[in-house]
Amino acid sequence: MKGETQLKELIRGMKPSLRSAPYVFATMASTEQIQRSDIIGEFKEEEGITVILAQQKADALRIPYDFVAAWITLTVHSSLSAHGLTAAFSTALASHKISCNVIAGYYHDHLFVPYDEGERALTVLKALAKAD
Repeated sequence: MKGETQLKELIRGMKPSLRSAPYVFATMASTEQIQRSDIIGEFKEEEGITVILAQQKADALRIPYDFVAAWITLTVHSSLSAHGLTAAFSTALASHKISCNVIAGYYHDHLFVPYDEGERALTVLKALAKAD
């Protein structure tokens, strides 16, 4: 199932969706203490394993973290080979001084912005989709 590759269509069809719960990025040597179903995302780096999970779960497991994020999903099915979408939304967010960490899934792009900026980021993304 191929995703969209045309930038104008990707931007128009972004339909960003904000999840209500806060999420965190944490790093650890092993993920054995976390149930696989609780891990939203995981990436292995030389220094440790980065995991993304619900803040409530991290707190319950006493996993330390520094960054609390709002999770926004761009619901358009974007192709992993599409170009320009990340640049478009990251430029729009940066122009409003909103930082963004991006995870590209097979079907969608997932943006993690500072939790207290979630609603404002959603507004910026919706305006970008309407402007194109």
